[in-house]
Amino acid sequence: MASPILELDCVSKNFGGLKVIDSLSFKVMPGERIALIGPNGAGKTTAFNLISDFYHIDSGRIILDGRDITTVPSRKRIAHGIARTFQNIRLMPHLTVLENVMIGQSAHNGSALAMLQPINLIPGNRWRAHARGALDAAGLGEYALAAAGALPYGIQKRIELVRALLSEPRILLLDEPAAGLNPSETEDLRRQLIEISRRGVTLIVVEHDMHFIGAFCQRVIVLNFGCKIAECSPHEAQADPQVREAYLGSDDELGQAHAA
Repeated sequence: MASPILELDCVSKNFGGLKVIDSLSFKVMPGERIALIGPNGAGKTTAFNLISDFYHIDSGRIILDGRDITTVPSRKRIAHGIARTFQNIRLMPHLTVLENVMIGQSAHNGSALAMLQPINLIPGNRWRAHARGALDAAGLGEYALAAAGALPYGIQKRIELVRALLSEPRILLLDEPAAGLNPSETEDLRRQLIEISRRGVTLIVVEHDMHFIGAFCQRVIVLNFGCKIAECSPHEAQADPQVREAYLGSDDELGQAHAA
């Protein structure tokens, strides 16, 4: 039987007197597509921030491939194969699309000149060619030399995904990847992520779009007030009274998705 690629073991996080993650435990198997769901403020993005070491945990353990990485800093976690996108786009708007995605290569480029590449001081190298090829493969080649900040929101979301993939992740954390996308763009994203999954990348998604989750994820972990209240299939989550109750007061997103 395969071993988990990622495990959170009784992880907790406080901000002052507020406990935002409370003894959270779950396991993710290699190649899985799972979602963290729950109402606003449930702790979903905080969980991502702990996995990627954007925040340090207060107690518990984070285990990658059987190794405790709780004290491993964020840059080394990227080198070990954990990458992420953000709820709010974090591209550098003044750089070109090509320069932005090249930043994703830095985890695997040990050269002292690595930091010079995105600012065009070394125009011809294999890293640049690889980044250009990744943009072409994602259907974004026409934007390679455009300033990232001048492009439509949906295009910027796709660029951020390419940048994350250029760090060659084994686990990709996607924070609301479908937010702000129209239905056609959302379906294109779903197909792209399915293809990424087929390459063996484990995908963990924070997302409010339950249609997207139902069509894409194999399993959901439901959080409320920093605690795990359910771990099941997307369909089972929609039928779970405790899960539905957790969404009441936040537009009952599960009910809306089920009725649509």
